[in-house]
Amino acid sequence: MNKKIEREADPNWPLWKRRLHEVIFEADTPGGKLFDVALLVVILLSVLTVVLESVADFEHRFRSELRALDFLFTVMFTVEYVLRILCVRRKSRYICSFFGVVDLLAVLPGYISLILPGSQSLSVIRALRLMRVFRVFKLARYVSEGQFLVRALKAARPKMIVFLLFVLTLVVIIGSAMYIIEGEEHGFSSIPHGIYWAVVTMTTVGYGDIVPGTVAGKVLASIVMILGYAIIAVPTGIVSVELVQAGLSNPRPVSTQACPGCSLEGHDPDAVHCKHCGDPL
Repeated sequence: MNKKIEREADPNWPLWKRRLHEVIFEADTPGGKLFDVALLVVILLSVLTVVLESVADFEHRFRSELRALDFLFTVMFTVEYVLRILCVRRKSRYICSFFGVVDLLAVLPGYISLILPGSQSLSVIRALRLMRVFRVFKLARYVSEGQFLVRALKAARPKMIVFLLFVLTLVVIIGSAMYIIEGEEHGFSSIPHGIYWAVVTMTTVGYGDIVPGTVAGKVLASIVMILGYAIIAVPTGIVSVELVQAGLSNPRPVSTQACPGCSLEGHDPDAVHCKHCGDPL
């Protein structure tokens, strides 16, 4: 059955919500594409405003103008967020979705800054909304590749959890050992300080703010450094194997259509109903 016919046959979905959903969530109509392109431009301008506000010279010369622009963008994103909620059937699913959370976080810093001055810099999180560019310009191939990467990361999650627990146990043991070996005279004033040194050394960052001074400490540090290189290779190998396995499954291409019920994207091109909530597409 034709998707458009199914949509219009639903008496529980008012016509104005249908039209609003097509404009706000869909990118395959002229109005929807125009809205999304305009939204991307506004997002870029809002992020640029936040960045310029952090520059002392710009902030000193154009402080009031930048603050006014930031508040204007906050109001615009607030209106857009409310409209998105209004035109979605299952509002809680959109609110709890990835883009629903990002859309909310794009709004909150502007209001928080009224109470806590300086927190408006958190508005740079609006840059995450630029990920919609793949849907806007019909770059479905990149949407499919993104889902491919997410599947591989999800498959690697159990192995990564075990690996991280092993690493956490190891850094606690090494940090405690360095605290016993070096002591306060060499900067290892507590076990947490030793754990911090172990993390910095094992990840090959090496800030150098705490260094061992005894022979035994330097020997242990050398072992930790060599061990760090070996440990770094483990998560890379885990994710690589899962990427290969996900590639063998030959994922199907996806469409850029959003479900009117829960706003889920990434459906098969020939899908008639949402695979998550079952609503007609």
